[in-house]
Amino acid sequence: MAELESQDLAEPVSPGETTKSGARPADRHGLLQHSREFLDFFWDIAKPEQETRLEATEKLLEYLRTRPKGSEMKYALKRLITGLGVGRETARPCYSLALAQLLQSFEDIPLCSILEQIKEKYDLQRVKKAMVRPALFAHLFGVLALFQSGRLVKDQEALMKSVKLLQVLAQHHNHLQEQPQKALVDILSEVPETTLKEILPKVLKADLGVVLSSPENLELFLLAQQKVPAKLEKLLGPVDLFSDENIPRLVTVLKMAAASVKKERKLPAVALDLLRLALQENKFPRFWNDVLEQGLLKKQFLPASFLCFRLLGAALPLLSKKQLQLVMQGDIIRHYGEHLVTAKLPDRFRFAPEMDEYVSAFLEGCQTDPEQQLAVLVAFSSITNQGHPVVPTFWRVVRFLSPRALKDYVAWLRDMFLQPNLDSLVDFSTSNQKKNQDASLHVPERAVFRLRKWIGLRLVSIVENSQVEKEETLVEEVARFCLFHSFFETKKPTAQIPETEQRLSFPLESRTREVVCSAFFRWAWAGGEGLRSPAESCDLLGDIQTCIEKSLEGKPRRTRSKAVDSQEPPWVEVLVEILLALLAQPSHLMRQVARSVFGHICSHLTPRALQLILDVLNPDKSQDEDDNVVVTDEEQPKSMSRDDSDSEEEEKEEEESDVEEESDEEARDGDVDQGFREQLMAVLQAGKALGGADSEDEQEEELGDEAMMALDQSLASLFAEQKLRIQAKKDEKSKLQKENVLRRDFQIRVLDLVEVLVTKQPENPLVLELLEPLLTIIRHSMRTSSSKQEQDLLHKTARIFTHHLCRARHYCHDVGNHVEALHAQLERLVQQAGRQADSSVALYYFNASLYLLRVLKGNTANALPLKTPKKQKASAKAKVPEATSCLDLKRVTPVYSSALSSFLSKRNSPLTVPMFLSLFCRHPVLCKSLLPIMIQHVTGPVRPRQQAQACLLLQKALSMGELRPCFEHSEWEQLIGQVLAKVTENLRTLGKAEGKSEQQRELSSLELLVTLLKTIHVQKLTVDLTTILGLLQGLQPSLQQSLQQGAHSAGSNRLYDLYWQAMKFLGVQRPKSEKKDTKGIPSDTQSPISMKRKKKGFLPETKKRKKRKPEDATEQDAKPAAPGGNQPPSSGKKKRRRTKATASAQSQVNEKPAAKNPAPSTLITSPSTPATTTTSPSTPAKTPKLQKKQQKLSQVNGATLTESAGEKHQKRLPKKGVSGKSPQPTLPRKKPRLSLANGSPSLLRSGAKKKVQLKKGVKP
Repeated sequence: MAELESQDLAEPVSPGETTKSGARPADRHGLLQHSREFLDFFWDIAKPEQETRLEATEKLLEYLRTRPKGSEMKYALKRLITGLGVGRETARPCYSLALAQLLQSFEDIPLCSILEQIKEKYDLQRVKKAMVRPALFAHLFGVLALFQSGRLVKDQEALMKSVKLLQVLAQHHNHLQEQPQKALVDILSEVPETTLKEILPKVLKADLGVVLSSPENLELFLLAQQKVPAKLEKLLGPVDLFSDENIPRLVTVLKMAAASVKKERKLPAVALDLLRLALQENKFPRFWNDVLEQGLLKKQFLPASFLCFRLLGAALPLLSKKQLQLVMQGDIIRHYGEHLVTAKLPDRFRFAPEMDEYVSAFLEGCQTDPEQQLAVLVAFSSITNQGHPVVPTFWRVVRFLSPRALKDYVAWLRDMFLQPNLDSLVDFSTSNQKKNQDASLHVPERAVFRLRKWIGLRLVSIVENSQVEKEETLVEEVARFCLFHSFFETKKPTAQIPETEQRLSFPLESRTREVVCSAFFRWAWAGGEGLRSPAESCDLLGDIQTCIEKSLEGKPRRTRSKAVDSQEPPWVEVLVEILLALLAQPSHLMRQVARSVFGHICSHLTPRALQLILDVLNPDKSQDEDDNVVVTDEEQPKSMSRDDSDSEEEEKEEEESDVEEESDEEARDGDVDQGFREQLMAVLQAGKALGGADSEDEQEEELGDEAMMALDQSLASLFAEQKLRIQAKKDEKSKLQKENVLRRDFQIRVLDLVEVLVTKQPENPLVLELLEPLLTIIRHSMRTSSSKQEQDLLHKTARIFTHHLCRARHYCHDVGNHVEALHAQLERLVQQAGRQADSSVALYYFNASLYLLRVLKGNTANALPLKTPKKQKASAKAKVPEATSCLDLKRVTPVYSSALSSFLSKRNSPLTVPMFLSLFCRHPVLCKSLLPIMIQHVTGPVRPRQQAQACLLLQKALSMGELRPCFEHSEWEQLIGQVLAKVTENLRTLGKAEGKSEQQRELSSLELLVTLLKTIHVQKLTVDLTTILGLLQGLQPSLQQSLQQGAHSAGSNRLYDLYWQAMKFLGVQRPKSEKKDTKGIPSDTQSPISMKRKKKGFLPETKKRKKRKPEDATEQDAKPAAPGGNQPPSSGKKKRRRTKATASAQSQVNEKPAAKNPAPSTLITSPSTPATTTTSPSTPAKTPKLQKKQQKLSQVNGATLTESAGEKHQKRLPKKGVSGKSPQPTLPRKKPRLSLANGSPSLLRSGAKKKVQLKKGVKP
């Protein structure tokens, strides 16, 4: 790369870079003007580390954004283009990606100019033989960079040039292989259908033999079959890919595709497209049996087998039950089982992890179809090697099963254990087993034993897997099943023991019982790990027994004689303390036991027992109390790995070295604690090393040897004590850190109890007491979520709060006497949401208030006098649920009114628009009460940003169907008229926005206006629209002027589209541009230089090739017309002339790229504006084509507006009001319209599309 870059630096500079005197500077590329930091970016881009490359690319873009027009941009483009063909193959994709990001960030850079620079730098006709391969890859990566920028499919000219270049590159198969064809397919898959119809005849030959010659051609055929089937049929005629004569060629193509992805280990796209085509044409059995099983699988080619396996996994979501049965009983699934058995060697590639991903994705995607889940899991469990299933007993995909599918799967396992159906299994034997095994081993009894052994281990692993959601009854059934068949035999069936009524088709052997017994007791023995000490076990079991007895005594049968000691705590509190003690142990089994036990007792929970749990979770209280977590010096449990112990030893060594370094630093530092300083001074004075007050008159005397030795011993002991004190502080700090880690882990385990409570007892009133403690944990963890434990605690708390509490289907319906407290809590939550510094935290508080609203609304008021009977009779039907509920609207409405006012008035409010939209959607009556505040903030002294937010809230609120039933017809019309008046006042300054916030206010106001007009039209309301119509007609010249000046092109285009949407509802149609006349007379703006160039590029008719007339005509239709009207394209000067004309036109535009500014195609001229415009200094210069187009648009639009808006519409307007129904019948019914609810379409895409249509010369 260094050699190529040095060659690049030695090249002559372009004429534009030379000085006026003609002398070349010593630094040809202006390297002295660039900093060393800027030049280092390009070296870092080519480094192998991905993080370094991405960081360098980002820094380069940031550097260029500050200098978009400087010499740095030219140098960056030249350097990146040079890097496309460097010698190191690993560096080429890096430069290609950097170039793509650069073109994506700076859209004013023409793509055609990049292609021209690449062709000029790496000319395939002039390049040396040794540089052919780098030059070819430079062209390929250059096209890929244009495609990855996202702009290629929008630029018709660059797209056509790229397609032709890829076709040229495809001829160099020795160097590039099939990469150009793959790039071509990827590009064409993104282009619109109209463009694909135009390009298809040029890239796909009308020969089925060519189509079936390579995977790329077949993939291109399938792409056309999917997107433009009519054009494909016109080109090739009717084609049946799955005919008898085409099947062998399909097999060959798939084999080639499998070989091409051998290193990538992925599924070729052509195989999946063939599968979809077979399903679409109802030819799936023929494709699966003839093409795959009887064709590709018989090739005995390992990549072909892996293609079949990947296609099997990818086909699972696409198949029906009948098709799934065909697939899971065929040769491919049997061959997959053989691969699993034979690929157990360390040096063999294993496909099992990849298939697990396919099956996991399928099971996770069809949670609502338990039958399909069961069918797939049973099918894979039925693949057996001489009776033993090939999938492991701990197959982890079962965690994605729904509860019903899991229950049915366990039932299938039990049935297969009792009565094995060997005929339903897809059984096989490997080649080695067939050669070496004795025929006596192939008996049903051996297969039954292997199957039952696997089933027993499978059942136990399902119960042990904590990630599998299972019911307690299922666990009990599995335990009883394993226990019974481990030790017992049925002599006589009895109904009291259901297991005795189960019959065995094959007798249960003793070795089978031993396997089941060992698996069962291996699971049950784990329960004793948490109880190590016999004394502790006895005490704990005694407490549990006492709790059980007291829970049974708590029945209503208790008499008065059995008095209960008031000082003795309730049994549930004792049991909660025991569970908390078990959770303090680092045992996963104890964690599962605690969850299971708490699920049984959570219905008896008392406020005091809940408070025991909340005290552990309280971050403020747990920081002060050290009794909850005790750090001991005992040995680590066996469950901890050696890596943890090694890491702790390394931390201790690091701490010791840190202590030594800190002690040395403190010894050298003078800032020591005062106690140590005083002790040091005392020792020195005692040894007479320091002179006292009387030493001034005495002569200094040297200390003797004994005195020096004593002084040394005193100083050594003093510093040793100081070192011990420093070490003690370090140990204390380390101990506190370990205690904090243990405390967080303990809190995470205690959250299991909270999760069990909110999932099993969502209607318990105690659940309401969890809101603020959980919010406290979230707020505290948001501030201190630096460690992994803090993040895990935050994520788990947020998941419980959001999914299991606020979004729960059931909630408390018996608040009792807590209505007043709940209202106070709701008010407190809303106020706290408005005081948060982070919007994410405020969202949790706001959602908590919505949950309380739901609870209060769902509870009926028995004695709460919310309204008088007269008001209840006069209230509307929509207010009946609130009138009979505990929700006090008079108290709640001011709370949210204050929050909404704060949101629409403060500069930085933590509240957001989605919060209030959620409130409006769930409680439309509250939305009705809050509408005046939103209407008030549409105009007035508030900031433009708040006005835009008010308009957005009003637009979404008025679009909700839940709000309309809260109003009567007259009230609704009055509300619409009031909002329309506010919007009309807000739109008087339309088109005069100076900042981004003001522009957003204009857009939001227009969107609100469109929503209002749509509501008026759909609901047939009678609202006066004359004022808004006159206002919009008067604003048209200002909008036209803003578009002509090119200010805020993106926002102006969106504003312009919304403007015409509103005018459309008012009965004024948007003018359409006429077809461009490519043979018109050139305008006066063409200089003699252009005429001279036209003569240079002129080709006489006698010199033209007659055979290329149709192709030339097609190319002329696809490309923009030349400035000279009917001048034919030249071979040498056309590109230069077009480039310079584009550059001269763009140089006067106000720094806006031509690709993003489709202003000439959307200009509108009012009747009072003359048709011809003069060029002012602020108006950009226009080419003859644009001037001619503008003149036509001005004439058409002027006539249209004069007739429709000036006369016809005024005749249709009534005198007192305008109905939204009258101007609408003239509109087309099924014409596509922009969606206001989902936002505007992509401006870049629409702009590029309009530009292409202008170049084609057709109507948009």
